[in-house]
Amino acid sequence: MTETVTREAGASDTLVGGLLETCLYAADLEAAEAFYGGVLGLSRVARVAGRHVFFRAGPSMFFVFNPAATREPTPGATLPVPTHGATGPGHVCFRCTALDAMRARLEACGHPAEADFRWPNGARSLYVRDPAGNSVEFAEPALWGC
Repeated sequence: MTETVTREAGASDTLVGGLLETCLYAADLEAAEAFYGGVLGLSRVARVAGRHVFFRAGPSMFFVFNPAATREPTPGATLPVPTHGATGPGHVCFRCTALDAMRARLEACGHPAEADFRWPNGARSLYVRDPAGNSVEFAEPALWGC
Protein backbone atom coordinates (compact mmCIF):
# COMPACT_ATOMS: atom_id res chain seq x y z
CA MET A 1 0.00 0.00 0.00
CA THR A 2 1.29 3.45 -0.92
CA GLU A 3 0.54 6.37 1.33
CA THR A 4 0.51 9.86 -0.15
CA VAL A 5 1.07 12.80 2.13
CA THR A 6 -0.07 16.16 0.84
CA ARG A 7 0.88 19.49 2.29
CA GLU A 8 -1.27 22.56 2.39
CA ALA A 9 -0.32 24.96 -0.42
CA GLY A 10 2.24 27.43 0.83
CA ALA A 11 2.95 25.43 3.99
CA SER A 12 6.61 24.71 4.50
CA ASP A 13 8.72 23.79 7.45
CA THR A 14 11.62 22.45 5.41
CA LEU A 15 15.09 23.88 5.57
CA VAL A 16 15.98 22.11 2.33
CA GLY A 17 16.49 24.40 -0.65
CA GLY A 18 16.76 21.76 -3.38
CA LEU A 19 19.22 19.15 -4.56
CA LEU A 20 22.85 20.25 -4.58
CA GLU A 21 24.35 16.99 -5.78
CA THR A 22 23.26 13.50 -6.74
CA CYS A 23 25.19 10.44 -7.77
CA LEU A 24 25.20 7.11 -9.53
CA TYR A 25 27.73 4.30 -9.36
CA ALA A 26 29.77 2.75 -12.16
CA ALA A 27 32.84 0.52 -12.02
CA ASP A 28 34.05 1.75 -15.43
CA LEU A 29 34.56 5.47 -14.92
CA GLU A 30 36.04 5.97 -18.39
CA ALA A 31 32.84 4.67 -20.00
CA ALA A 32 30.77 6.80 -17.61
CA GLU A 33 32.80 9.89 -18.49
CA ALA A 34 32.43 9.19 -22.21
CA PHE A 35 28.65 8.92 -21.78
CA TYR A 36 27.94 11.79 -19.39
CA GLY A 37 30.64 14.12 -20.69
CA GLY A 38 30.87 13.08 -24.33
CA VAL A 39 27.34 12.05 -25.26
CA LEU A 40 25.33 14.24 -22.86
CA GLY A 41 27.78 17.15 -22.93
CA LEU A 42 27.99 17.66 -19.16
CA SER A 43 31.02 19.69 -18.12
CA ARG A 44 33.53 17.70 -16.07
CA VAL A 45 34.51 19.46 -12.85
CA ALA A 46 36.78 16.90 -11.16
CA ARG A 47 38.18 13.42 -11.65
CA VAL A 48 40.15 11.05 -9.47
CA ALA A 49 41.24 7.99 -11.45
CA GLY A 50 39.52 4.83 -10.26
CA ARG A 51 37.37 6.68 -7.70
CA HIS A 52 35.04 9.30 -9.19
CA VAL A 53 34.21 11.80 -11.90
CA PHE A 54 32.13 14.91 -11.12
CA PHE A 55 30.05 16.93 -13.60
CA ARG A 56 28.06 20.15 -13.53
CA ALA A 57 24.40 19.60 -14.46
CA GLY A 58 22.71 22.99 -14.61
CA PRO A 59 22.68 24.47 -11.09
CA SER A 60 23.45 21.06 -9.53
CA MET A 61 26.35 18.65 -9.41
CA PHE A 62 26.21 15.10 -10.74
CA PHE A 63 28.73 12.56 -9.46
CA VAL A 64 29.66 9.10 -10.71
CA PHE A 65 31.51 7.01 -8.14
CA ASN A 66 33.24 3.66 -8.47
CA PRO A 67 31.39 1.74 -5.72
CA ALA A 68 34.45 -0.39 -4.95
CA ALA A 69 36.37 2.79 -4.07
CA THR A 70 33.71 4.37 -1.85
CA ARG A 71 32.54 1.44 0.29
CA GLU A 72 35.68 1.57 2.40
CA PRO A 73 37.26 4.64 4.02
CA THR A 74 39.77 6.40 1.79
CA PRO A 75 43.31 5.81 3.11
CA GLY A 76 44.82 9.10 4.28
CA ALA A 77 41.57 11.03 3.83
CA THR A 78 41.63 14.47 5.42
CA LEU A 79 37.84 14.91 5.47
CA PRO A 80 35.40 12.65 7.36
CA VAL A 81 33.14 11.84 4.38
CA PRO A 82 31.14 8.68 5.24
CA THR A 83 31.47 5.59 3.08
CA HIS A 84 28.71 4.92 0.56
CA GLY A 85 27.81 2.74 -2.40
CA ALA A 86 24.96 1.02 -4.16
CA THR A 87 24.26 -2.39 -5.63
CA GLY A 88 22.35 -2.77 -8.87
CA PRO A 89 21.14 -0.17 -11.33
CA GLY A 90 20.31 3.29 -10.06
CA HIS A 91 18.14 6.00 -11.58
CA VAL A 92 18.59 9.68 -12.33
CA CYS A 93 16.37 12.09 -14.22
CA PHE A 94 17.71 15.10 -16.10
CA ARG A 95 15.52 18.07 -16.97
CA CYS A 96 15.27 18.30 -20.77
CA THR A 97 12.96 20.25 -23.07
CA ALA A 98 14.52 19.09 -26.37
CA LEU A 99 13.65 15.40 -26.10
CA ASP A 100 13.57 14.73 -29.85
CA ALA A 101 17.08 16.16 -30.23
CA MET A 102 18.27 14.23 -27.16
CA ARG A 103 16.85 10.98 -28.49
CA ALA A 104 18.54 11.54 -31.87
CA ARG A 105 21.88 12.28 -30.18
CA LEU A 106 21.65 9.23 -27.92
CA GLU A 107 20.72 6.90 -30.77
CA ALA A 108 23.48 8.31 -33.01
CA CYS A 109 25.95 7.47 -30.22
CA GLY A 110 24.66 3.91 -29.81
CA HIS A 111 22.30 4.42 -26.87
CA PRO A 112 18.80 3.46 -28.04
CA ALA A 113 15.74 4.55 -26.10
CA GLU A 114 14.44 2.01 -23.62
CA ALA A 115 11.15 3.91 -23.23
CA ASP A 116 9.67 7.14 -24.58
CA PHE A 117 6.17 8.11 -23.47
CA ARG A 118 3.85 10.76 -22.10
CA TRP A 119 2.69 10.69 -18.49
CA PRO A 120 -1.01 11.21 -17.62
CA ASN A 121 -0.31 14.93 -17.12
CA GLY A 122 1.04 15.18 -20.69
CA ALA A 123 4.73 15.52 -19.80
CA ARG A 124 7.14 13.35 -21.78
CA SER A 125 9.96 11.13 -20.49
CA LEU A 126 12.73 9.38 -22.41
CA TYR A 127 14.74 6.56 -20.80
CA VAL A 128 18.08 5.00 -21.77
CA ARG A 129 20.71 2.91 -19.97
CA ASP A 130 24.16 4.29 -19.30
CA PRO A 131 27.19 2.01 -19.84
CA ALA A 132 26.90 0.75 -16.23
CA GLY A 133 23.24 -0.20 -16.68
CA ASN A 134 21.81 2.72 -14.69
CA SER A 135 18.41 4.02 -15.79
CA VAL A 136 18.85 7.55 -17.15
CA GLU A 137 15.68 9.54 -17.69
CA PHE A 138 15.25 12.82 -19.55
CA ALA A 139 11.96 14.51 -18.72
CA GLU A 140 10.09 17.67 -19.49
CA PRO A 141 9.95 19.90 -16.40
CA ALA A 142 6.13 19.84 -16.53
CA LEU A 143 6.32 16.25 -15.24
CA TRP A 144 6.55 17.70 -11.74
CA GLY A 145 5.01 21.09 -12.43
CA CYS A 146 8.38 22.82 -12.68
